[in-house]
Amino acid sequence: MRDTAITNQGLQNHAAPTGTESLLSRERHFRKVLDELPAAIYTTDPLGRITYYNEAAALLWGHAPAIGTSEWCGSWKLFWPDGTPLPHGDCPMAVAIRERRMVRGIEAIAERPDGTRVPFMPYPTPIFDEAGALIGAVNMLVDLSDRKKTEEFHARLSAIVESSDDAIIGKDLTGRILSWNRAAERLFGYAAAEAVGQSITILIPPDRLDEEALILSRIRSNERVEHYETIRRRKDGSLLELSITVSPIRDSGGRVVGASKIARDITEQKRTQEQRDLLLGEMKHRTRNFAAVIDAIARQSRPSDAPQAAAILDLFVGRLRALLSAGEIAVDSASRYASLQLLFETTLRPFRNPHQQAQISIGGPPIEVSEQTAGGLALAVHELATNALKYGALKTKQGHVSLAWSVDGAGRAAIEWRERGGEPIAGDPTRRGFGSRVIKSAVSGEPDGKTTLRFERDGVCCRFEFQMRAS
Repeated sequence: MRDTAITNQGLQNHAAPTGTESLLSRERHFRKVLDELPAAIYTTDPLGRITYYNEAAALLWGHAPAIGTSEWCGSWKLFWPDGTPLPHGDCPMAVAIRERRMVRGIEAIAERPDGTRVPFMPYPTPIFDEAGALIGAVNMLVDLSDRKKTEEFHARLSAIVESSDDAIIGKDLTGRILSWNRAAERLFGYAAAEAVGQSITILIPPDRLDEEALILSRIRSNERVEHYETIRRRKDGSLLELSITVSPIRDSGGRVVGASKIARDITEQKRTQEQRDLLLGEMKHRTRNFAAVIDAIARQSRPSDAPQAAAILDLFVGRLRALLSAGEIAVDSASRYASLQLLFETTLRPFRNPHQQAQISIGGPPIEVSEQTAGGLALAVHELATNALKYGALKTKQGHVSLAWSVDGAGRAAIEWRERGGEPIAGDPTRRGFGSRVIKSAVSGEPDGKTTLRFERDGVCCRFEFQMRAS
């Protein structure tokens, strides 16, 4: 590797030299072996001056020190693991030569000329001749960078696991508990010392023991169990409703050797959901009762001798039904948003002719709108349908209404009501009433909401446009 003699007589113990040529040949052989080794190796004379180093050592140091003048170690600078400076004269190689003994179990840090630092472990060993005189030393430097990174990673991971609010449990493929964090102690009532080594079945009620076998079977198949809701038992015997996620743990070769289980207590969440469902059910029940009462009052209040008043009452009740239906659809949704498909099908159901199902077509991609806009659209479509039934496409057998919607790439939604086949329209109506105002304001609560209402000769066309809200 370099034009320098290697003082490694201590490496000649394998066989006695038979002459100068044999000695030089053996020296070249050992030099070649050391040059090819991936481990950082160098030698010194009895005074600590570097007499040889291989390429791996130069790479670890980040430079090539001068042969015969650099002493003890080729590192630019040295530090102890805590970051305090380590003089070259006190480094493990210097200690090994000075005290004529091997030095083991010490770690240090080498700083390269570019400022990067490399943690390493040295293995300095003095070399003596046959008479016992010190003739030099050899040192192997083991780069600990990967190990340190792994240790730091595991330390951070351990800190995250310990500080997590979720119970995190490690187990082997037989279900034996291997790790147990503080959240698991709080959740299940067992201290880590009580739980580790026990079977995970200490947490499982007797009627759910078959779940563990199924979970372990999936883990052995390298599957992940996501958000599985179940019931587990605390140390005091009380039961918990949990959402658990179980992931395979693999060894360095990728083989599944265990499982990591994350358990989150959803007992309170379930209780809250049950209360919410109960309240929503009660609300819907009362809404339906309210609508039924209004219908009953309307029927009893409908004057038989005043057709105009009766028509107004029917129109009012129809509008109220549309509004109540929109509210019920939104309440049914956890997000309090209403599906357009369900909203329009419910609103137009009273206007469908059972013998002419094709008279009204509804369709578009899945879109949900806020409760306020759902109410506005329900009223607007109810007004359009009422008008079509009295004057437009729904008045004739050959008439047809299309209600379709779409969303473009920019997230802008368009809903279009279009009538065909009805009685010809002479032009725009001269009077605009409540219905027109309801239609015009249907999507005013949405970003950039706009309504276009046209009275074309072939039928009414109404277009609602608005920018979809970010989810």
